[in-house]
Amino acid sequence: MRTLFRSVLLLLAAALAAPATAAEPRSPAPRIPVILDTDIGDDIDDTWALVLLLKSPEVDLRLVVTDYGDSGYQAQIVARLLQIAGRTDIPIARGLSQARTDRSQEEWIRSYDLAKYPGRVLPDGVRAIVDAAMAASEPLTLVAIGPCPTLAAALEREPRIAGKLRLAGMYGSIHVGYGGKPSADPEWNVKANPAAARALLTAPWLDAVVTPLDTCGLVQLKGERYGLIRDSQDPLVRALIENYRLWCPRKDWCAKDSEYVASKSSTLFDTVAVYLAMSRDLVTLETTGVRVTEEGMTVADPAARPVVWATGWKSLDGFEEWLTARLMAPAARR
Repeated sequence: MRTLFRSVLLLLAAALAAPATAAEPRSPAPRIPVILDTDIGDDIDDTWALVLLLKSPEVDLRLVVTDYGDSGYQAQIVARLLQIAGRTDIPIARGLSQARTDRSQEEWIRSYDLAKYPGRVLPDGVRAIVDAAMAASEPLTLVAIGPCPTLAAALEREPRIAGKLRLAGMYGSIHVGYGGKPSADPEWNVKANPAAARALLTAPWLDAVVTPLDTCGLVQLKGERYGLIRDSQDPLVRALIENYRLWCPRKDWCAKDSEYVASKSSTLFDTVAVYLAMSRDLVTLETTGVRVTEEGMTVADPAARPVVWATGWKSLDGFEEWLTARLMAPAARR
């Protein structure tokens, strides 16, 4: 059974990456142009999300913006991943730095010199977002997966960007809290900066879909699926797992379990926002506006601007299978 499972996943991974054959003269679908806004460097789910974007042939990743953290440290993580992926064509923009002390991925980039990175590192993330949105000839998809003061500042500087962007975000808690708790919690990306989250969730985007804890808080790879990722020889996935092995023991809940890294991933919240940038087939949707409280709660408010929330799974198992196959596939071409 184990051999069969691995074979099926590998075949699916190959199918995801395979070009159309001569017997299938279909033109490839247009790639989705994406800006990623991330607080990478704390919880490692942002790192999984960036690798997932780099593995997705549907996506044309045009810009990575670091947000809400030490922007130099964050840019080092992004730069090293892009260099491993052979994607130094993707600009990195340093967002608004915050006084955060969590540098739990620092060991992975300790010897990496950002000054020698061969790609572009832009110093002004706010300007980079505005310039990318306003210059684009087609709508861009904004994958937002962290507290977002840089995004809020971009909206304030140039409100018209909302009309040029589609939002796929990871924010809030509608009916379900952390760990599947049957009541809402103040979710980190909102709680860390309620004013910025309020600006994001009330902006007049072309389209907005968000995964709250109700769906993204349930995603974790275990067993055969995690084993495929853990043992992968793909350079980008190996880098991800190397970082995960260094990061996880720095968290109390992981340090208490010597088998944690060997047996399962952490909760992969942000990977669901990446999925929503491409598809909504596996989730159930609920449309409502929300009121963001000062405590970081996202309270349903029909009077607020409506947002589509992915509040349930049609198939969580299907998503985790898709995620595993996608990560096992070759990196997407430029």
